[in-house]
Amino acid sequence: MDSRTKRRLSGQELDALARRALGAGVAEHAELTDGFANAVWRLRLDDGRDVVCKLSPPPGLDQLSYERHLLRMEASAYELAAAAGVPVATLLRAGFDDPVLGGDYLMLAALDGVSWNHVPRDDGPEDGATREEDGRGGVARRGITPGCEARLRRELGGHLARLNAVTGPVFGYPHAGITGSTWREAYLAMVDALLGDTVRYPTPLPAPVPRIRELLAAAAPALDEVTTPQLVHFDIWPGNVFLDLSGPRPRIQAIIDHERAFWGDPLAEFITPTIFADLREDDPLVVGYREVTPFELTPAAHVRLDLYRAYLYLILLVENGPRQYPEAEYARLRDLSTASLAEVLDRLVPLSTGTVA
Repeated sequence: MDSRTKRRLSGQELDALARRALGAGVAEHAELTDGFANAVWRLRLDDGRDVVCKLSPPPGLDQLSYERHLLRMEASAYELAAAAGVPVATLLRAGFDDPVLGGDYLMLAALDGVSWNHVPRDDGPEDGATREEDGRGGVARRGITPGCEARLRRELGGHLARLNAVTGPVFGYPHAGITGSTWREAYLAMVDALLGDTVRYPTPLPAPVPRIRELLAAAAPALDEVTTPQLVHFDIWPGNVFLDLSGPRPRIQAIIDHERAFWGDPLAEFITPTIFADLREDDPLVVGYREVTPFELTPAAHVRLDLYRAYLYLILLVENGPRQYPEAEYARLRDLSTASLAEVLDRLVPLSTGTVA
């Protein structure tokens, strides 16, 4: 989806950047448009390498508070995830405050797999990607079967458990200066920063800002169960998971786009993969996660999940301010986020009135 935060570079500018960063020029380039915030380009270098270039927004563009230095957190997350054995794209170079660009960039080795959201589903019974003749004597993949999808979600759960096992020194977004000595303190600071952004970017919300702040603060004691800052990707959707379809059974090749990562509660990792829905005990994602790191969905855990749902829905609503998404593309996401945030806030009302059974 297009947005105002995506930086535009000419072929000459991309060539100059690649030469500074990797010592090779650009033979071919193509913009990748699946992402929502940062501009991303696939480059074929004149030395034969295929790389992905990710650019911070244009200089001077006012972003949301938590988005300050997003690519710096992402660069750190790639390195930490790789060290933990999580499949990620290889970070080749990270440039911060580039004097010519006037911002930050990442150069990553290009993946040869396919993003999960570009692989169609198939109703076949097999645990794999069904195939059909391609008319040239070979076979072409038709889509991923339900059995294969369940196995991939289970595999993803294990990878996320390993990612979340990485611990840090502080809760929150250190790259943006939004932190706390406890997870409750950091979460409320993250919420306050996001609600504060509505002053610069007036945003239609299902409740007044003071009421939203009151309801989330009343439920926040449930966060005190979390005592160790752990790495959370917080943007796991099919577009950020690459699949290797070359073998008889598809597998996860890499998890990408760690730009929304923060240090906090691993339970928050389940929010985006189950967006606008409940987290089920029998979800293969949960099963695979528990094979690496056991956890329980206690009543307090469900309160925490609602707090993280509220935070994600707020992001999806407030971020339209600086990004200015095309209305036809954004309308459905805005409506779902507004309705879902209202439902979460209604569930949290008893915690603010002391009427929880």
